[in-house]
Amino acid sequence: MAGKVYKRSEVKTMKKLLVFFVLAFLTAGALFAQIKSNSQAWVSSKTAELKSGTGFFAKRVDILNMGAELSVVQVNGNWAQVRAGSQSGWIAVSSLSARRIVSAGSSASATEVALAGKGFSQEVEDAYKTEGNLNFDGVDATEAITVSLEDLEIFVTEGRLNAGE
Repeated sequence: MAGKVYKRSEVKTMKKLLVFFVLAFLTAGALFAQIKSNSQAWVSSKTAELKSGTGFFAKRVDILNMGAELSVVQVNGNWAQVRAGSQSGWIAVSSLSARRIVSAGSSASATEVALAGKGFSQEVEDAYKTEGNLNFDGVDATEAITVSLEDLEIFVTEGRLNAGE
C-alpha cells in the first residue's frame, strides 16, 4: 500500500511548520533556562539574602547585590545552595538568573536597572505623566512600609501559614 502523495505546496508548508516549531523549541529553552546544580548563576534582584538554610526565617548569612556571580551546589525546590566567594548558603531560586546580569554602569541606579528590567523607563514614565494626572504617592507610601522579621514571623505563625516555604 503506497503512502499519501503530497503536493509541492503542502510539503513547503510542512517544512515551514517544522522549522517554526524547532526554532520555537530552541528559543523557549533559552528563555526559560533554569537554575541547575553544579552550574553558575547570578543574582537577578536588587538584593538577595544568602541564608543558613531554606525557608524565609532562616538566619541571614549575607546580603548579595544584583549581578553577583554564584556557584550553584544543588537545587532543592524553590531554594538553591550556593557558594559566593568564601561564603556558602541558600538563596531563593526566584532571585537568581541562569544568565549573566550585565551592569548598566554608573549612570543608572540599582532601582532604575530593576525598573528597566520590568520594561519601565524614563520615556515610559514621561508618557504616563503627559497622559493624565497620575499620582504615585500611594505607591511610594506602600513601598516605604517595612515590617520587622519578628512581626512577620508572628503573622505567619498566628495565620498558620507554611513558614515561607
